[in-house]
Amino acid sequence: MSDTDFPDDLQRPPAEVRFADELARLRESDRAHRPPGWALSLDAARRFVVGDDKLGVSRKFVGDPSLVDRSLVTLATSRGLMLVGEPGTAKSLLSELIAAAVCGESTLTIQGGAATTEDQIKYSWNYALLVAEGPSPRSLVPAPMLRGMAEGKVVRFEEITRCPLEVQDCMLSLLSERVVAVPELIGRDSMVFAKAGFNVIATANTRDRGVNEMSAALKRRFNFETVFPIADLRTELELVEQESAKLLERSGVGVPPRRDVLEVLVRTFRDLREGGSGQADRLSTVMSTAEAVSVAHAVGLRGWYLRGEAGTAADVVECLAGTAAKDSPDDLAKLRRYLEQQAGRRKGEQWSELHRARHLLPG
Repeated sequence: MSDTDFPDDLQRPPAEVRFADELARLRESDRAHRPPGWALSLDAARRFVVGDDKLGVSRKFVGDPSLVDRSLVTLATSRGLMLVGEPGTAKSLLSELIAAAVCGESTLTIQGGAATTEDQIKYSWNYALLVAEGPSPRSLVPAPMLRGMAEGKVVRFEEITRCPLEVQDCMLSLLSERVVAVPELIGRDSMVFAKAGFNVIATANTRDRGVNEMSAALKRRFNFETVFPIADLRTELELVEQESAKLLERSGVGVPPRRDVLEVLVRTFRDLREGGSGQADRLSTVMSTAEAVSVAHAVGLRGWYLRGEAGTAADVVECLAGTAAKDSPDDLAKLRRYLEQQAGRRKGEQWSELHRARHLLPG
């Protein structure tokens, strides 16, 4: 798809549209060797993800650059790439960025789940044409895997371990033989062979282990890379500020988020995520950076649309309950204990505001 195929009012255009200018600059300046079928060299694809100040390419993934290097090298081989980690560690974002850099398209995506079927992975049929004409290339409806092979592009398989085992197993022959068989057709149309550039990026949450554990045979067809949470407080704060500001601007909010409020929010998330050391009880729910961005967005919306100003620490309390109490009712009690004990000991206007607003928690 070209950039013109997407309307201007999309809430979240794909990476190849959001960063079309950066991709164009990288292509124009790219003089390095490219793997067969790739739109960019490994070096240019890496710079698209981690940034290049000289070319005005923004940093899009906050994480270990060597992870990006290893991921790109894997995709240049015949093995798929499996990104694993805690929910909210930007696995999906990384897979989207890499796909956009490698083949210029990140929308060939399979969303794994209990209802995912083999048809949604390989192909299905236009039943009106099938009844009228019988099986033919015209009545075939290609799914992402068939399109990726036919066009030599990267296919993204999100949450692969959420799929039933029999659905996962249909990937075995696709990844080893690099061909989709269409037995309903005859002749050359009955086999779709993968062109250069085709590969698969799959993601899986470590919290889903044991739900539909991948077979050893399927695991062998992937190289596994773990995406870890952001270790540095300042880096995480800058990311939350940057991403929440973008979301608030798209939502029509006329003021940027307050830095001091975001500091309280991010520090609270880190305390509740890490726990231990007598600082806080670790929550069972996922207190990820992505969740922090969502809460910061909600805080800004509350402040602007309810009072015409930026959100405050009191808004943080209002927005935290729905994030913290997803998995266990005990988490709400742990959050209340944190606000009563830990927040009250911290210095600063917004920490005091957070402590005073603890009564806003439900229950």
